[in-house]
Amino acid sequence: MKEYRPRIADKLLQEKLEGMGAVLIEGPKYCGKTTTALQQCKSVLYMEDPQSKDQNLILADTNIGRLLRGDVPRLIDEWQLAPKLWDAVRFEIDRRGEEGQFVLTGSAVPPSDINTLHSGTGRFSWVTMRPMSLWESGDSTGDISLGSIFRGGSIDGVSSLCMERLAFLICRGGWPQSIDKKTERAALMLAEEYYKSVVRSDISRVDGVVRDQERTLRLMRSYARLQGAAAPIGTILADMKTNDEDGLHENTVYSYINALKKIFVIEESPAWNPNLRSKTAIRTSDTRYYIDPSIATAALGLSPKDLIDDLKTMGLFFETMCIRDLRVYADAIGGSVYHYRDKSGLECDAVLHLRDGSYGLIEIKLGGSILIEEGVQTLTSLAKKIDTDRMKVPSFLLVLTGVGEYAYRRKDGVYVVPIGCLKD
Repeated sequence: MKEYRPRIADKLLQEKLEGMGAVLIEGPKYCGKTTTALQQCKSVLYMEDPQSKDQNLILADTNIGRLLRGDVPRLIDEWQLAPKLWDAVRFEIDRRGEEGQFVLTGSAVPPSDINTLHSGTGRFSWVTMRPMSLWESGDSTGDISLGSIFRGGSIDGVSSLCMERLAFLICRGGWPQSIDKKTERAALMLAEEYYKSVVRSDISRVDGVVRDQERTLRLMRSYARLQGAAAPIGTILADMKTNDEDGLHENTVYSYINALKKIFVIEESPAWNPNLRSKTAIRTSDTRYYIDPSIATAALGLSPKDLIDDLKTMGLFFETMCIRDLRVYADAIGGSVYHYRDKSGLECDAVLHLRDGSYGLIEIKLGGSILIEEGVQTLTSLAKKIDTDRMKVPSFLLVLTGVGEYAYRRKDGVYVVPIGCLKD
């Protein structure tokens, strides 16, 4: 059995179990939800266990309390197979009156028309898990803490990532099962198989609606090409229609995209809406991202060598990887990641906003002095637009790079930090 690699979600789960009756861990398949939950749970019910699945589903209808018995915290894995468990867990928490009773894990959101009696407010807390960040997979030195940058601390970090390694990490993704594979080919295979599984079955299993595999392929390829863009549905529709003349409509595209969101394949970035000094119109469309860059490369059939041969495309998928890592780190420090774009064309790749109103502005660049300078210009232009009489001054301006050995703070105060030395 592989040695467990600590996850940032470990601390989040512990804290939430101390304060709430149940914790729901959500996220894509293969991201490590069950393994992480097992580190703290004392008993477990595997709803998908082939030997007991039918019996578990019968009990969920006839004697659901039996499924809840066991040492606590009790893990109920893939709970959404029997949505009645939600209300049963909520009722049992009320009856027991104690914290830390249950952990529920699921790789799909149950259909919205499920007749649950209670929202779970006051009983449940949520943890979203994603594929591993570079810090969790051991590919970042972790010399630079994002939290310390928020506090204005000095930085001193070194990254060992070269362009070739970075291309491999983008294609491999953060899937725990791929981290310690003996060969590069074996490490890349999981992302490819994950993609195939989504196309063949997962997108239809989530809500029982049979979806066409070929259309799913075209949608996912189009989505891969649009990473980091606020592309409207019409753009995706036009892209898909190139090889689909059989009455494809926007509602169909919406249906496919919503299904991918429900199984956590897609995690778009919402627009940030600051107070500005001018009346510049802010674009409010979400920015399109896969939850992991390896899904995009698998959808397009790209290898690490392909990325090295096309650095512009690599830059798009590098941005997706950075957004993944920033989301993981933001969860640890109580923050959320947004995207900024306005009518004038000014765009900021990531805005990391904390609950206390503090925020940092981040531009993502593969590396090189010219690209770094472009990032600095974008950051300073946006910072000047913000009305600091009505909201806080940015806690930091940061250019997040792919290659580049050292992290440092420029004379103008802008941080330059390689992704290979960042952590929460």
